[in-house]
Amino acid sequence: MMKKIKVAAAQLTPVFLNKEKTVIKACEAILEAGKNGAHLIVFPEAFISGYPDWVWTVANGKSAELNELYLKLVENAVSVSDHATDKLCQAAKEAQISVVIGMNEKNSETSSSSLFNSLLFINDQGVITGKHRKIMPTGGERTVWAQGDGSTFRSYDTAAGKIAGLICWENYMPLARQAVYESGAQILAAPTWDKSPNWLQSMQHNAREGGVFLISTCMAIKVDDIPDEYEFKKYYPEGREWVNPGNSCIIDPKGQIIAGPLEAEEGILYADIDLHQIIEAKRMFDVVGHYSRPDVFNFSLNHH
Repeated sequence: MMKKIKVAAAQLTPVFLNKEKTVIKACEAILEAGKNGAHLIVFPEAFISGYPDWVWTVANGKSAELNELYLKLVENAVSVSDHATDKLCQAAKEAQISVVIGMNEKNSETSSSSLFNSLLFINDQGVITGKHRKIMPTGGERTVWAQGDGSTFRSYDTAAGKIAGLICWENYMPLARQAVYESGAQILAAPTWDKSPNWLQSMQHNAREGGVFLISTCMAIKVDDIPDEYEFKKYYPEGREWVNPGNSCIIDPKGQIIAGPLEAEEGILYADIDLHQIIEAKRMFDVVGHYSRPDVFNFSLNHH
């Protein structure tokens, strides 16, 4: 494991509800980041094949419209492993870069008709090391995503360090954070749909709390990036340009933003990081080390 590495946050726009084209775009970004010397690239939440923003705009009584959208979402979701993940693995191996990518994932172990909001972890040898399924969809998200469980809370050893992931508002859950801290995470991938100032402040706190490098990655997507065939476009206010402007950033273990935020444009953010800074940050405060007080507090995780 190297101590000084370059990491990347891919604030990109998916080809909305088109798995094949979105995977091609992801592979191009993986190769680009590899050529630029990055050892890790983190993509946004639900990048394959787009965040279902209609859950916040379409009334639940509009069954026909929601059925059509859900069918399209499932048809363009990922199964682990399938042709889409094979392509991502090939790109990671070619670029010699570790990848964390958000996706709509089918429950292929059973019906292939329900979806999880998942992160896929691929190492620099092109091998899938694991996945994490978001345990608590937020608000309207509950109409499209099932709940994950504790079995996917862990860190993965890579050439870039030990990497874990929490998706969007999982990062607000103290016990979820505790679970990944206890797994020994050095880099926390935090793909999200939240672009707010409050989110960025919280991520700075979390990086400092856990003594980790944190990569907050959000997709940048315009109303015009959603094809006209999807009726829910008409529910956006007239004149609105951005569905989400992104605001991706990279944060060090002291809580300082060292790259970004990148607003209202596509791009790949890069930052050079030194894993020794983690140990320096934890000299005074190590939440799962000398500051943990196991004689006072007890933490356990249900792995199933």
